Amino acid sequence: MTRLISTFSKPHPALVCFITAGDGDTAANLDALVEGGADVIELGMPFTDPMADGPAIQAANIRSLGAGTSTADVFRIATEFRQRHPDTPLVLMGYANPMVRRGSEWFAQACAEAGVDGVICVDIPPEEDDALGPALRANGIAPIRLATPTTDAKRLPQVLDGSAGFLYYVSVAGITGLQQAATASIEAAVAKLKAATDLPVAVGFGVRTPQQAGEIARVADGVVVGSALVELVGEHGSQAPSKLRELTSGLAKAVHSAARASA
Repeated sequence: MTRLISTFSKPHPALVCFITAGDGDTAANLDALVEGGADVIELGMPFTDPMADGPAIQAANIRSLGAGTSTADVFRIATEFRQRHPDTPLVLMGYANPMVRRGSEWFAQACAEAGVDGVICVDIPPEEDDALGPALRANGIAPIRLATPTTDAKRLPQVLDGSAGFLYYVSVAGITGLQQAATASIEAAVAKLKAATDLPVAVGFGVRTPQQAGEIARVADGVVVGSALVELVGEHGSQAPSKLRELTSGLAKAVHSAARASA
């Protein structure tokens, strides 16, 4: 968790990049993201029913599961990533079944041993925090919560209670990759969230280009990019690392320079 705190304490917004574990040469793809300038890595745990994800990440899940990727493989990938990149925060993102089926304590301990900094569980609501949150916090792993355009003032305190690392603002009421909210609505939403918490606020869903990322970075503490990167893995296979490095570099320049432009 301290790696997340350090990253979001830097003078520029953070670029958070997502790919799916087991989709292509994951180690090479992760290295390319770091080399391109990603500040935080989100590693997707493949699942059969990724209900919050659009076509690109759904397809990545199918490719990964088709290749036989297991939870053990995800932790192996995470462990090896941590050995290569001791300072880059690593967040696992996925769904409850693979996280709790062997018990939340087992999962949280495996995260700690692999050097994972945070966990985003899409389908455990804050009202059911006991299913995973206490075990994560006991092992020094940040439970990273999601807020959406439909999270009202009454429910927001529940979302924030027990959350750590950063708050992930889902900028559209829909699935990943298909839409993008207007910058003005994102700015208003981020302002509301920052008035309610000291956690950094990172904005994702629908962010595909450096221009979009730079605009969001002017008002948010971080920008999350996933589907555009996952599509490159699906399209380019073994050649994906160079494509990922190129796009990540453009995204990182836009996100990191946004703070300087507003300073």
